[in-house]
Amino acid sequence: MLKTRVIPALLLRGAGLVKTTAFKSPVYVGDPINAIRIFNEKEVDELVLLDIAASRTGRGPAFSTIESIASECFMPVAYGGGISSVEQVRRILGLGVEKVVINAAALADPQIVRATADEFGSQAIVVSIDVKRKLLGRYEVYGDSGTRSTGHEPAAYARMMADLGAGEILLTAIDRDGTMKGYDIELVSKVASAVSIPVIASGGAGTIADFGVASKHGGAAAVAAGAMFVFHGPHRAVLITYPSHAELSAVLS
Repeated sequence: MLKTRVIPALLLRGAGLVKTTAFKSPVYVGDPINAIRIFNEKEVDELVLLDIAASRTGRGPAFSTIESIASECFMPVAYGGGISSVEQVRRILGLGVEKVVINAAALADPQIVRATADEFGSQAIVVSIDVKRKLLGRYEVYGDSGTRSTGHEPAAYARMMADLGAGEILLTAIDRDGTMKGYDIELVSKVASAVSIPVIASGGAGTIADFGVASKHGGAAAVAAGAMFVFHGPHRAVLITYPSHAELSAVLS
């Protein structure tokens, strides 16, 4: 197994998968079950599935969809989207999902992180942090799919989440999302050096070399990618791919 995990991050909207750019302009990329079967064949380390409409519409997690996806996955899967209570986390984990990803609920009430970690263990709790780079290079955590300023400084907020019991941080640079221009290494480094729990770098991966940079220079314990795994070529034709173990070993060993 590679020292750095490489995780496809899939975005669910309704019944289909989409890919965004800077959290906007979602493009349909296919059926989630078909995508998961392809990733099964490619023996990926684990998978992150984020329902980007659940919190925004206030409808909560789509449990039947989560159950269908969990039953198809051969690899560990983390689910996020619309989670607002301990009971919802219990139900999601009961469907066969290994981890839950909490974002909006942690911003609204950080104690949900402590409550869920106490009951299910830190290994099951991932806190997702979405960050924008502001004027003069200052970073800030954003909520509501990147539309609401929170005033939180990312490293301090990550430390608070770790202190409350989060097992991992999924750190997404909103401005890099879907651009395939590389991770924001300065941001990854700031957060990874501030916490003792694993940080998953997300937002901007375009090449396998980007994984190595995030791990070696950013201190990321894992890397997530979306566009790189679902688009192909200069015209971004939809094609689900995943690097071979040999290709990943060359930059992550």
